[in-house]
Amino acid sequence: MSGRAQLGPISNGAPILSAEARDLFSQIIRTGGRTVRDAAGSDESNPLDELIRIGLLVPDSDAPDILVAIDPTQLSQSLSSAWQRQALDLLSRSVALPAELSELAQEFHTPGQGGGSIEYVHGKVLINQKMQQYADAGAEEALALQPGGPRPPELLASVIDRDLAMLNNGTEIRTIYHASTRYHQPTRDYVARLAKAGGQYRTLDEPYTRLIVIDRKIAVIPVAHDLNSAAFIHEPAVANYLAEQVFEPSWSRALDFDGDRTVPQQVVSRLRQTIIELLLAGTNHRVIARRLGISERTLARHIAEMREEHNVDSLFQLGYALAQAEAADRKRL
Repeated sequence: MSGRAQLGPISNGAPILSAEARDLFSQIIRTGGRTVRDAAGSDESNPLDELIRIGLLVPDSDAPDILVAIDPTQLSQSLSSAWQRQALDLLSRSVALPAELSELAQEFHTPGQGGGSIEYVHGKVLINQKMQQYADAGAEEALALQPGGPRPPELLASVIDRDLAMLNNGTEIRTIYHASTRYHQPTRDYVARLAKAGGQYRTLDEPYTRLIVIDRKIAVIPVAHDLNSAAFIHEPAVANYLAEQVFEPSWSRALDFDGDRTVPQQVVSRLRQTIIELLLAGTNHRVIARRLGISERTLARHIAEMREEHNVDSLFQLGYALAQAEAADRKRL
């Protein structure tokens, strides 16, 4: 039999034999089931070569230059059995592969402690896969500063099972969101569910940048302003510094958030105070909204309510009234 049995099945539903090879085989059968090997070329697309490779034509034992046709039924049974054995072998190897390579994978994703490294990961899918690896490895602590306002519902749905698994495995999770997330029902539902499982959440009404720290050994920061790229810093000294000097001070200033629908007045007051400070600094509305993670419409509502509280008609008058109030506060201090 030919070596065709060593070839895998044809993928994508493509025919095993070309139409030309089928026609040639039929012609050989009609002329006595024998043909001369000299007609075979070296091109894999040659119909005669196709018939030889699959085993429908084999050399005559008494005359090697003569090719003899083989019964397709017997050949199909033989090849089918061989291919099924190959398929089972490949399936078995594919199942065993992750376990066999797990130790090497762990070493690959856990750089040595001698000097650390920075790994740049591009694309949200790859970033999430990287974070999933740390979750699967059994992190003891995960700290996160998550600016940008309410989380997209599809993002929350994609990570909630991972975060619940981490909490159930004993990981301490602490996350800071912008105060605007308190007005977003999907984020409230997400926080409420994870808070019941042991997660800790707070909101902060001041601008801050994105940061994730794993076990105070790995820090994840954005690459410039590109949210589709992240730098994974495998350096405990840097990760611990960011945790102590960036996350912890922010955590101490933030207010507890358990997903409750009621927004504490303290949150509203702090948010508006930040808006006031940014307005007095001359920051435009679009930048203020982006920094605080709220929409320009929500910002406009807060400004309108402040104008009403200070009994002024224009933004200029509001700015003047706020400056006067701030000056009076400073004198009292």
